[in-house]
Amino acid sequence: MKLVLNVWRQSAPDAPGSFVRYEPSSLDPDMSFLEMLDVLNEELVERGEAPIAFDHDCREGICGSCGVMINGFAHGPFGGVATCQVYLRDFRDGDTLWVEPFRATAFPVLKDLVVDRGALDRIIAAGGFIGVSTGGAPEANTLPVPKREADLAMDSAACIGCGACVAACPNASASLFTAAKIDHLSRLPQGQPERPSRVLTMVEQMDREGFGNCTWHGECQAACPKRISIDTITRMHGDYLRAKRQ
Repeated sequence: MKLVLNVWRQSAPDAPGSFVRYEPSSLDPDMSFLEMLDVLNEELVERGEAPIAFDHDCREGICGSCGVMINGFAHGPFGGVATCQVYLRDFRDGDTLWVEPFRATAFPVLKDLVVDRGALDRIIAAGGFIGVSTGGAPEANTLPVPKREADLAMDSAACIGCGACVAACPNASASLFTAAKIDHLSRLPQGQPERPSRVLTMVEQMDREGFGNCTWHGECQAACPKRISIDTITRMHGDYLRAKRQ
């Protein structure tokens, strides 16, 4: 199988960047997208060239480390998958692919396809946790949670923090990420005492990081590998307004 890759190369945060054309050999349709980059990097090293820097860890769609734009789509144009779950068989033999990093003011490029997504970590640190002392772990059935609420909490908790929602949004908003992290705690009994302060601190931290505002394009939902609903953003806005009135 043959593919033509135009990959964004940038040696440092302040260095100029540009697309470089590559035509890796020995590609198999059953390779993942990241395995293809591995093959290409081996070829580059053998030629004495610098390998392409890209983020990855679990390569199973769990950790959220990977993430690039493929032909203008965050994680590629297929939906419901992270970059590591994209396979070469998803493309046609001879296709030309444009590969670049997630682009947002709050995601500065560090090198090649690697961006600094520390802004998402700082949003979590601002309030995405339960800090109430509960003593020993209670017996599970002493805090009954309606199944619908438990299911919705699990849906939001599926967010892997990859940043695709930011990269796909025309405004580079982190509203879907922030809303998911707020929502999965606010639906559980343990998350109620800090619910007002949590939404205030996390939304305000999101604004400080330089993300854009949500204007309801819905691109975040379409790009999310875990298909998290933009309904969480509506719930976050409601919680924020109630907390501001208290």
